[in-house]
Order: sequence, then structure tokens, then C-alpha cells
Amino acid sequence: MRNVFLKNVIAALNSVRLIPLIALLLLYVDRHLVWADMDRLAPIHKRQHSRNLMARIFQFVSYMTWVPEFRNVFYLRTGMPGKLFSIFSRPMSSLEIERTMKVGPGLLIMHGNGTYVLAEAIGENCTIYQQVTIGKVEEGLPTIGNNVKIYAGAKILGRVKIGDNASIGANSVVLKDVPPNVTVLGVPAAAFRKLR
Repeated sequence: MRNVFLKNVIAALNSVRLIPLIALLLLYVDRHLVWADMDRLAPIHKRQHSRNLMARIFQFVSYMTWVPEFRNVFYLRTGMPGKLFSIFSRPMSSLEIERTMKVGPGLLIMHGNGTYVLAEAIGENCTIYQQVTIGKVEEGLPTIGNNVKIYAGAKILGRVKIGDNASIGANSVVLKDVPPNVTVLGVPAAAFRKLR
């Protein structure tokens, strides 16, 4: 009980420091994308989905305070203003997400340590774990579909397409297209099983 109280006090104090970021959130045209990212985080942090604006702002302050991966995704979404305002809450330095891609709502990065993401597009509700590399080899960038899970240490390299609902196993190296509803494993990655 005391830890929850202390977390709430720290979040309240941080809300003063984060006023410029709160203003950026409220002025951001596509803030529904940020809401979707927050909704994906809610069950992990044992929170209910907030529906009213004040609860969402408090939840935003909490995530900006305690979840560094969320900060990086927020700064990616808000572009140059987010980059400028990142001085108020530093991004996670070991998580690099390039700003040139299209990212669907509900991006969830878990334990983003050592993670590099450079893709043509990332679909809705994708989950990326730690030490993942998504990038280009010679030419072309990967395209990630909707509801894709990319587990720890996986590499997705070159102009490949990852189909909807696919899972990329831990430490796999994907160099070819992955069809929808399939789990791939290995180096190089090969289909392991088809999901229902």
C-alpha cells in the first residue's frame, strides 16, 4: 500500500515537470494512436483502461515516469515537437526507433534494451521484445503486419514482409517473407507451426 502511495506522489510531482508533454499530447492530432499504445500497456501494469480525459492524463504521466519504452514510442509518434520536448523526460538510450516509418496503433515494446527498429511500416498491435533488430541489409526495409509478436533477440533484415498474426521466435533471423498466422524459428528462420 505504501509503495502505491509513493508511486502516486512521485507521478503527481512529475506531472508538473511534464506539463509541456501533456500539452503536446492534448494538441497532437493523432492522439488516438497514443491512447491505443497506453491501452496495450494497461493490463501489463495492472491498470484499467481509462476512459475520461483526466484519468488518461494521469495514466500518461505515470507511463512517462515509469516506462521508458513508452517515452520512445511517444516521441516517435509526435515527431520533431516530441524530440524537442524530450528534454523534460529522457528517452531510453538503448532503444532506437527510426522516425521515417509508419506505425499503427497499439505498438508495445517490452524491455526495449538493445533494440533497433527501422522498418517501412509496422501494423496495429505489434509487440517487440528486447534486443530485437529490424532493419535493412543492402536495400529495402521490412514491413511488419498487424498483431505480430517479435520475441527477444530476433533479427528481421532486408525487404521482407511479415504477415498478420505471425510470431518470430527468439533469436531467429528472418531473411525471407513470413506468411500470415505462422510461427518461425531458427537461423535462417523457417516455419515451425501454423497458428489457428
